[in-house]
Amino acid sequence: MKISENWLRSWVNPAVDSDVLAHQLTMAGLEVDDSSTVAKPFTGVVVGEVLTVEQHPDADRLRITTVNIGSGEPLQIVCGAPNVAVGLKVPVATIGAVLPGDFKIKKGKLRGVESHGMLCGASEIDLEDSVNGLLILPQDAPIGTDIRDYLKLDDRVIEISITPNRGDCFSIKGIARELGVINNLAVTPVEIQPVTATIADKKQVQLHSAGCPRYAGRVINNINAQAKTPQWMVDALSRSGIRVHSVLVDITNYVLLEQGQPLHAFDLSKIEGDIQVRQAKPQEKLKLLNEQDIELADDVLVISDDHKVLAMAGIMGGLDSSVTDSTTDIFLESAFFDPLAIAGRARRYGMHTDASQRYERGVDFELAMPAIERATQLILQLAGGEAGEVVLVEQADALPKRLPIALSLAQVNQLLGYEVAADFVEQTLSRLGMQVNGNGNNENKGWEVIPPSYRFDIAIKEDLIEEVARIYGYDNIQTKMPVLEIELKPAQDRLSIQQLRQALVSLGYQEAISFSFSDEKLEKQLNPEVKLLKLANPISSELGAMRSTLLSSLIPSVQYNLNRQQSRVRLFETGLRFDYEQATGIQDLKQIPTLAMIATGTAIPEQWHAKAQSMDFYDLKGEIERILASARLAAAFKPSSLPWLHPGQSANIVVQGQVIGYLGRLHPALEDQLDLGKTWVCEVDLDVLLQPYVSNFTELSRFPTVRRDIAILISANITIDQIQHTIQSAAGEWLIQSWLFDVYTGQGIEVGQRSLAFALLWQHPERTLEDAEIKEGMQRVIDALQDTYKATLRAS
Repeated sequence: MKISENWLRSWVNPAVDSDVLAHQLTMAGLEVDDSSTVAKPFTGVVVGEVLTVEQHPDADRLRITTVNIGSGEPLQIVCGAPNVAVGLKVPVATIGAVLPGDFKIKKGKLRGVESHGMLCGASEIDLEDSVNGLLILPQDAPIGTDIRDYLKLDDRVIEISITPNRGDCFSIKGIARELGVINNLAVTPVEIQPVTATIADKKQVQLHSAGCPRYAGRVINNINAQAKTPQWMVDALSRSGIRVHSVLVDITNYVLLEQGQPLHAFDLSKIEGDIQVRQAKPQEKLKLLNEQDIELADDVLVISDDHKVLAMAGIMGGLDSSVTDSTTDIFLESAFFDPLAIAGRARRYGMHTDASQRYERGVDFELAMPAIERATQLILQLAGGEAGEVVLVEQADALPKRLPIALSLAQVNQLLGYEVAADFVEQTLSRLGMQVNGNGNNENKGWEVIPPSYRFDIAIKEDLIEEVARIYGYDNIQTKMPVLEIELKPAQDRLSIQQLRQALVSLGYQEAISFSFSDEKLEKQLNPEVKLLKLANPISSELGAMRSTLLSSLIPSVQYNLNRQQSRVRLFETGLRFDYEQATGIQDLKQIPTLAMIATGTAIPEQWHAKAQSMDFYDLKGEIERILASARLAAAFKPSSLPWLHPGQSANIVVQGQVIGYLGRLHPALEDQLDLGKTWVCEVDLDVLLQPYVSNFTELSRFPTVRRDIAILISANITIDQIQHTIQSAAGEWLIQSWLFDVYTGQGIEVGQRSLAFALLWQHPERTLEDAEIKEGMQRVIDALQDTYKATLRAS
């Protein structure tokens, strides 16, 4: 929106310059995009009067003029403008003048005739040309006056970006109201007095749609539609970006800019019968003022008479009922249209009008009557005529309601984060036009605030607090760090399901997604003792029971791939399995989130630099350990006795004494039944994998590590996990790591025995370990192994 600063200051004139004024508006939420003078800087141009005009002796298109500029002798100026004539008042650039573009006026000769200046058209002084030739000034223009002062060219045009919630600021009245509140100044509005009817003519109005709760109309007869629009109105409109048309259209546009209320004037002679406000009928057509022919949809609100559509309500009038230079009688409309009845209609037809822009955001529903009276005043003043009474029709139930909002000072200070005085809050809201009742210092009651009719955006207490903040000034808010009295709990991390999936993909597995139903036959093959929960109406015979293991979903996928020559298959799935071993009814059914993995074929894909080897137990175990490590879980592996697993190549996964899953090879008999090769499977409780954990930091020692190796002969029935646990317990806290690096059975080793070699890594956090300390620790380890497992040191 563009407005004239001079026009704005005629309503409220704070003692600040243009830059500060623009900053104030921006900080109040009305962002000023640009502020510039009406015309670019120039000097030396004054009002002059053409005294004589003679033909140039050597040029058909040039004239020799004498011009009075109010000082000294008249100037002889050669002019080529076709409209130059005796008696005209025009801008005169004198010798030494500097025009826009740094064009300097000097004494010169044109075809041998001296010229002491230049007569100017509008473009020479950075205005828009409306005629071909000189800019003709009014006859009462004072000779010798600086043209910048006379035309007010130092007036600034302020361009403001109005946000969608501030429809009340699409007018001089609205912007002035904001500026008055910011500077604590009274606003001086134009005086609007009801115009007394002098004729009995009127039009009846009928409202047939809730989209128009209030409609005011008035007949004005005997208007001079060809009257000239005064220069002050022309300047106001043009500096606001609105093109000048005729006096009637200019007046309605002027009131639109001044008050914020769209108006429309119909040629009374083209209206047949009563005014109807209704929804458009199917396939109704209308030729708009822009000569666009449109077919109206039934959700478009229209103004019509008894026979035809006259206008798109709140958007644009029709061409056939528009006022022209021959119009003498008009029907002047001023209405309130519900924003929802107008929103989107203009864009649908490729239009954007000043009226629709305002109605879509919300126009003051109390403004229709004052605006029609203001427009009537101007019409009678500038174009003459006789006014009838205003016909006002309302649908009271459809008018917006202004409901009270409860607000307390504590709520204001809490939301803003800084303290403001109760008096400031009350005065600010009052100056913004709100009705404020109560006492803000009373914590129990506070205020009851009723927003004004022009503030559609205020409905809750947060809206009121925002008003306080912007008038207080965002740049006046002190920087203050918040004080939070909270007890910090240890930061918890967790492995996310997405990270788990990504880790499995990086191991070469692909995700499978399947039903939670399974084949009853396959479930029985996996576990003959399983208690199945059968579906009453399965979607197929292969999906007739709730699965007790995700393997019943993954095994068919592996079979499908093997049957299609995919020799290496690695799949995983995260989903629910159902435990109903102890269930007496559906209410006892346990749904257990589970991760399942299945793999067959080689450990690594076929490639040139490594020999393909079948996957074995330790390949799967290593992959499971990587997944557990990413979840910060330390697990032990104990022999498993599950019926569907190979008795010698399977294990339960134990975390903190609790079995959370299993891994291993399918039982060979089951592999044969299912026509599978060696197949490795795993199932893990997903909730354990994804449970939160606290990361603990241990400072790294700056002192060297010492490695000692130990080789022992020990019973093959004792697990590596048992041995490492014993080593760690006996060694003490300075043993930071141990691992198995060699296993040997065969020649020289008794049956039932095996040779194991372990590396032990020692380090002290605060000093270098001495040999005697390491030797003592090693001896404790040897003694513990001998006492616990009857292990013996193997000679090197």
